[in-house]
Amino acid sequence: MNDSTKIRLDQFLKLQGAVSTGGEAKIRIQAGEVLLNGEVETRRRKQLSLGDAVEINGLEYIVESDDDDPADPTAE
Repeated sequence: MNDSTKIRLDQFLKLQGAVSTGGEAKIRIQAGEVLLNGEVETRRRKQLSLGDAVEINGLEYIVESDDDDPADPTAE
């Protein structure tokens, strides 16, 4: 994800492996089980930005750029 790219909260949870399906993401988000930057977030289509902190099941995930991946030979 680069600076101009956004990702939805439900997509991010799936990408991180925090949930198995989009349906599970929807249920957990709408049930208030997900925190965004320390606050309960119930909008599954909420657009995330770089540096956002998402917490679910006691685990925190930080939204980072793909450009930060040292295994990516195209990263600058």
